[in-house]
Amino acid sequence: MRLIGLPLDPVTPSEDEWRTRLTAEEFAVLREDETERPFTSPLNDEKRTGTFTPSGCDLPLYRSENKFDSGTGWPSFTETIRGAVGTRPDRTLFFLVRTDVHCGRWQGHQGHVLNDGPPPFGNRHCINGVALNFTPDAT
Repeated sequence: MRLIGLPLDPVTPSEDEWRTRLTAEEFAVLREDETERPFTSPLNDEKRTGTFTPSGCDLPLYRSENKFDSGTGWPSFTETIRGAVGTRPDRTLFFLVRTDVHCGRWQGHQGHVLNDGPPPFGNRHCINGVALNFTPDAT
């Protein structure tokens, strides 16, 4: 299924390449659309200023200024860096249609966008911590 809002030309390594570059947990989330257990990511408590990138590559996805504590157990953001992600409908739950978020370059699954976030946008990008890396800004 094609991702919506994907301005970048996707790069798609083979599944074998993915398996060598990712841990088993990263592979399950990024390639098989799994979800990590809540409250397990150290990035939940990350408070420094910096940039969040996908575990699969170094494309900047989120800035720390847009991170907030949603209390859900996953790193949450109000918005993405413009043009960094693609989305697609997720109909795996028969009673709910969610919006999947994928890296704009490697197309790795990051998490979901929900409409229960804070103003002014009302979005909550609920992202798997295992799908992210954090790089603090130079001081």
